[in-house]
Amino acid sequence: MGACFKPVPRAEYERQIKAIKSFLNGNTAAITRELQQQMEVAAANLEFERAAELRDQLHYIKVTVEKQKIISNDQTPRDIFSWYVDKGWLSIQIFFIRQARLMKRIKRLFPIVDEPVEEITNFIIQFYQQANQLPPKEILVQAGLPNSEISEILGVPVRTPQRGEKKELVAMATENAQLSLDERFRLLAMDTKKTTGAMQEITDALGLPSGHTIEAFDHSHIQGTDPVSAMVVFVDGEPVKKLYRKYKLTTVINHADETASTKEVIRRRYTRLLKEGAPMPDIIMMDGGVIQMQAARDVLENELDLDIPVVGMVKNDHHKTADLLFGPQDDHINLDPRSQGFYLVQRIQDEVHRFAVTFHRSVRTKHSLSSRLDAIKGVGPRTRTKLMKEYGSINKIAQASVEDLRALGINEPTAQLIKVSLQKQAEVAKPSSHD
Repeated sequence: MGACFKPVPRAEYERQIKAIKSFLNGNTAAITRELQQQMEVAAANLEFERAAELRDQLHYIKVTVEKQKIISNDQTPRDIFSWYVDKGWLSIQIFFIRQARLMKRIKRLFPIVDEPVEEITNFIIQFYQQANQLPPKEILVQAGLPNSEISEILGVPVRTPQRGEKKELVAMATENAQLSLDERFRLLAMDTKKTTGAMQEITDALGLPSGHTIEAFDHSHIQGTDPVSAMVVFVDGEPVKKLYRKYKLTTVINHADETASTKEVIRRRYTRLLKEGAPMPDIIMMDGGVIQMQAARDVLENELDLDIPVVGMVKNDHHKTADLLFGPQDDHINLDPRSQGFYLVQRIQDEVHRFAVTFHRSVRTKHSLSSRLDAIKGVGPRTRTKLMKEYGSINKIAQASVEDLRALGINEPTAQLIKVSLQKQAEVAKPSSHD
């Protein structure tokens, strides 16, 4: 359309976008008919070059569609969710079936916080709360999920196929989930082998004496809620998980304030080590770059009178490890990306981020709507589903009257218990005057 150099009517532009989205969702019949008609008109008008271009476009569409194996006998748009669990990790595969063809796949890998069934259930529900992610006509899942509860919340049939091609599709998605997780473990094992001598490379690059222990910190929050920090420890290039620590931030007013968050966690960690007379690390690494580096140095030097090197871990535009920052001017070290030292920094950065996010998710889960409702006697899956669908948040449920709750089909004793329990939870959640 040439929108970069000439005006294009908004309606025409939106029509084109709609057509593109439809095509990418597998609806190729309409555009094929349109191109066929345009080609015939161009040929009739002796516009042979234009007709040839349209002929080629039709050929490319045909070739592309033929590559998509027909995997169903009906045209029902459906999504398939399947998963595989191993070594504390959950691997999820999503297949998108459109026009009887597998049009797209998505994979997700993350550490497990709760039971796998609860994790995958929450994942499916939250998946369709994303913008532009509309539920299909049917969702297929492997056995073991509360299908009726998910179906009621999403308003879409959720089924576990027992035979035929649908069952084979779910099995294929499960196999793909296992392959994805196995590949991740293989890559992690390769990274572990690359850490021999890596600690020495890092201290040499920083111009520091030989050392053994690195402590790394990262923060996690979502829009300022439930802020936490996490610390991981690597000794001679290997993680020592029994030394990992988690911190719920309590003194930070603006929870998105990286400076305040860093100062609190550094103050708490190293004040404790001083009181215990415990050994200090050789290097402290901060995942937030310059801001966190400066905040950490301020506490160590000006409050605790400690001289521990503080190093910043830098990520590139793709959120991958890029370099280290160090020195009075926070200079780039330009660590060789093919060196063992770089691989170690990469592992540390990935591990501390994973640990922080996992901890944050566990904290959020404890505060989530479903978990807080589950703690109330008499509230089962059906009642919880009704409340989630009607109100969507703890605050709105707490504000509802007993009569409002009874109108949902909840008996009076349970409705009263819900009100009392949520009010008590709200009182417990309020900080006391001395916190």
